Amino acid sequence: MIGIWWYFLYYGGIALACYLLGCFNGAVIVSKYILRDDVRNHGSGNAGLTNFHRTFGGGLTFVVILCDVLKAVIAVLLGSWLFRGDPVLGKYFAALFCLLGHMFPCMFHFKGGKGILSGGAIALMIDWRIALVVWGGFLILVILTRFVSLGSLWAGASFPFISWYCYPAPQVVVLAFLCGGLVVWQHRANIKRLLAGNENKFSLHRKKEGGQS
Repeated sequence: MIGIWWYFLYYGGIALACYLLGCFNGAVIVSKYILRDDVRNHGSGNAGLTNFHRTFGGGLTFVVILCDVLKAVIAVLLGSWLFRGDPVLGKYFAALFCLLGHMFPCMFHFKGGKGILSGGAIALMIDWRIALVVWGGFLILVILTRFVSLGSLWAGASFPFISWYCYPAPQVVVLAFLCGGLVVWQHRANIKRLLAGNENKFSLHRKKEGGQS
């Protein structure tokens, strides 16, 4: 009985630590506490890199990138280290809870980002083959169409399938589909706009209001 409780406490602790790391949302922290103007009050209302860049632009965009990449890197390393018997499973386990924290941060009223930047860092940390498929498709689609959301949907949808190819273990595949499914779900509004033909295209120039991401 004690062994079962220890098991739940151990893995529950890892899940909580990775979730809290995910809650460290760069776009919200920089906009709300440095710029004193919450990014979620602008554009699409999303606490992600694209909306932050469209709203504020400037060098602080790189601070947002650094925050969202670092938390993902730390979470994946933590999962890999604590799942010593199966570090790959640990990476996917940590990835899922880090993404949950990023998308639904408890200290920011569960209103976060869509997980693309953190998810991209996670793909890089897991396996270069997975990163090549996820990032390669993302960049090609964004360059050709200028729709960040289209590249993001590719990233979320392709992640579980390339993970399945690289690591066909059932537990890993389930976690990969959950991660990819969360990313796609967070882009459901973008899917509607893409189908309606009114999705905004990416621009390097700052757009003060009205941007969607």
